[in-house]
Amino acid sequence: MAPDLRQARAQGLQVALAVSLYGVSFGALAVALGFSLGQTMVLSLVMFSGASQFAFVGVVATGGLAAVPAAIATAGLLGARNSLYSLTMSPIIGRGFFRRALAAHVTVDESTAVSTAQETRRAKQHGFWATAFWLYLGWNVSTLVGALAGDALGDVKTWGLDAVAAAAFLALLWPRLVSREPVAVAVGAAAVTAVLIPLVPAGVPVLCAAGVGIATALMRVLRSRRAAARPPEGEQ
Repeated sequence: MAPDLRQARAQGLQVALAVSLYGVSFGALAVALGFSLGQTMVLSLVMFSGASQFAFVGVVATGGLAAVPAAIATAGLLGARNSLYSLTMSPIIGRGFFRRALAAHVTVDESTAVSTAQETRRAKQHGFWATAFWLYLGWNVSTLVGALAGDALGDVKTWGLDAVAAAAFLALLWPRLVSREPVAVAVGAAAVTAVLIPLVPAGVPVLCAAGVGIATALMRVLRSRRAAARPPEGEQ
């Protein structure tokens, strides 16, 4: 196997292992809030979006069955950013109904980040699927462990494991900051997030930060089209 493909798979495994640890907290929290083992596992298997899952069980636990619509809306808002990733991932995933349907379920922050960190399309595909497979498996196993063990394991924050996911993303982002544009996008997204966190509901800052990258990409496309439409200097 080519070195770039091995590297993509290795990165996917490393990120998945780091992030999966937080699933222990979700399993323990959901059971502590009154969800059954089966309900907890269904949320991880079907919803498969960490922030959305935490928001859902938190809102339902606070308001009971009457709060289910609000819980769905909150979880949907937090998960909406995954739909934005499809703009980037669609050409990488390729065609085929079942392939794209499966990819849609596992297109999350981590699988997108590892994929886009690679250089070639083939490596991007390997990074995406490796991350998706190991993360889906690890997250659900961790959820089961947390749900069964409950408070005996404690909160992963006491071990500092809640920072592992952020550290993994930073490790993926850092090597890409090699020119002014990605640095500007990163700084702009961070600034937007920092300003909005105390002002708007959870999930909105992430969407707005993603909008910084999308706006930058659109501006690049417009500049390219204008340059292509401009006649050569000798024909003016």
